[in-house]
Amino acid sequence: MADDGAGPAVYDFILAHPPMPDGVRLLHLGLGGIALLDELEGERTLVVVDAVMLGDPPGTVHVIEWDDLPEAGQAVTGHGIGVREAIAVGRRLFPERMPRKVYLVGVEGRCFDGLGEPMTPEVAAAIEHAAATALDLAQGGIPSAR
Repeated sequence: MADDGAGPAVYDFILAHPPMPDGVRLLHLGLGGIALLDELEGERTLVVVDAVMLGDPPGTVHVIEWDDLPEAGQAVTGHGIGVREAIAVGRRLFPERMPRKVYLVGVEGRCFDGLGEPMTPEVAAAIEHAAATALDLAQGGIPSAR
């Protein structure tokens, strides 16, 4: 759905540009939420990539650390639970499987209501940078400079 396709576009970009760095596992979890817990296997670092609306210009790539992750709000459903809430539940239920570091690589979007529409040019142009940033973080590095 337009700019909401940033996460899957980063996933596709990384798949199309091998090799995958050693120790990095790439998953596409379209719904996220509590389903994320089933996929965690004690990784040191979790990097989630998604489209965001934080008020910056479209195409801005944000790196948000665990303490600064936004809460999902009042909804408590499989999709309503955000990354922050899912990890908090996981840390209570399965602490040995939860990552020590959690990052959100957010690609600032503009259009989120265009079902079947392509990403806006600014967001499409940010995909490579978001992919490099996610891979750097996953390998324990710092975000790529733009």
